[in-house]
Amino acid sequence: MSWSESFSPVAMQRVAIVVPQVAERDALVCLADAGCVDLDRTGGPGHRVGTSRQGPRAGTVPPALAATAPDLRALEEAGRTDLMAGEEQLAVRLDDAVRRGSVAALAGWCPREEVAPLSTRLARLGGALVPTAAPRGVDPPTALRRTGPVHSACTSLVTTYGTPPYADLDPSWAAAALYAVMFGMMFGDVGHGALLLLGALFLAVRRPRRLAAWQGAWPLLAATGALSIVAGLAYGEFFGPTGVLPVLWLEPLHRPGQLLLSAVAVGAVLLFLAYVAGAVNRWRERGFSGALYSLSGIAGGAIFVGLMGVAAGAAGHLAWLAAAGAAVAAAGAVLAAAGLYAGTARGVSGLVQTGVQLFDGVVRILSNLISFARLAAFGLTHAALGQVVWAGTTGLAGHGPAGVAGAVALFVVGNALVFALEALVAGVQALRLEYFELFSRVFEGQGRPFRPWHLPVCRSEVASCSLGSSRCPSSS
Repeated sequence: MSWSESFSPVAMQRVAIVVPQVAERDALVCLADAGCVDLDRTGGPGHRVGTSRQGPRAGTVPPALAATAPDLRALEEAGRTDLMAGEEQLAVRLDDAVRRGSVAALAGWCPREEVAPLSTRLARLGGALVPTAAPRGVDPPTALRRTGPVHSACTSLVTTYGTPPYADLDPSWAAAALYAVMFGMMFGDVGHGALLLLGALFLAVRRPRRLAAWQGAWPLLAATGALSIVAGLAYGEFFGPTGVLPVLWLEPLHRPGQLLLSAVAVGAVLLFLAYVAGAVNRWRERGFSGALYSLSGIAGGAIFVGLMGVAAGAAGHLAWLAAAGAAVAAAGAVLAAAGLYAGTARGVSGLVQTGVQLFDGVVRILSNLISFARLAAFGLTHAALGQVVWAGTTGLAGHGPAGVAGAVALFVVGNALVFALEALVAGVQALRLEYFELFSRVFEGQGRPFRPWHLPVCRSEVASCSLGSSRCPSSS
């Protein structure tokens, strides 16, 4: 896989599965075992409303398939609800097949890298996997790469927001990195960051076991912990302003103005990157014109860069920079207006609609930029709470043994409360900034998730396949 492919969804191929009718069931068992084809649903005579593509309804036994056609009465008597559910799903897909003479065919989508191996498996059954052209106007389903636990954690951050269109970039790595940076700025403390790293270690080794369901989040937790430590070193924070560490950059409570400007500057960089990604996505979706006239593409990016130039020129008393910024912003506004007007009913109503949408777009650019001030605001809150706990701790420590005991208790309990509260706040706010300020520019629509049909297949005969057990083993 080339480096460019790692920034795109998994490449999909439209395929037709053609098999002799006598081998239909074997072919579907092969597809279910491979688990790499998203089969089309045609709503045939056996179509069942509510039947899941992926698996059973909540609270039921996960379905499985017998490699050979079982006796349904024997399955019912043995209580093999897993195999019965699998046969139900298989029957639905048999009804979706198109039959001509002695041949049956199904259509769907398959990752290109899986086409050759699956074609070989089907050939052994007398069938074929035939690559075909995609239907006009139909986009392939989107599957983001999950090559390992770290990549899976990054991808989950994107899919929680939604499924990117197939033509768009896969921003998984960038999304995780930016989330960790924003979280770290708001949660900057070496001690608290170390606790996050420790929590990530426990999750990675599945301890305690009751938190095993969260095991996949350990890479993201480790990244946020590492960036919190970096920000803590810059702020000189170690379980609050304890003086244990030197201040490498600034103390938030002593220089809040500089921290605020820094947060807005970080926001400006992140918004610029979002416009770059948005322009690339619009280009991939609709070509150059789609990127040029879009508010989330080149036109919107030009407005943003121009406004930043005007602000920088005004702050630095550089008339030439302010004038250049105004010209760039005006050019971007003209392009955006042309794009917006093209999507209206034209005439006076179209002009009014264009004006309102353009005004809203410019206002959102400014409001989204100011929204990044929360990186400083919550960083200040974290430092202020740490200062309160540390001041109380030092105040109690000078009042004898009882005061020392109280100081230790206050330090531990206070930091625990600060850690819990600020971790929740920073986690939510970083997610909000990523989704509303950044992803809203990167993505304009939603794609369709890739949902391959996959069931575990019991390789031995049903009669010797532990009929009394609750599940069949899946094949490797």
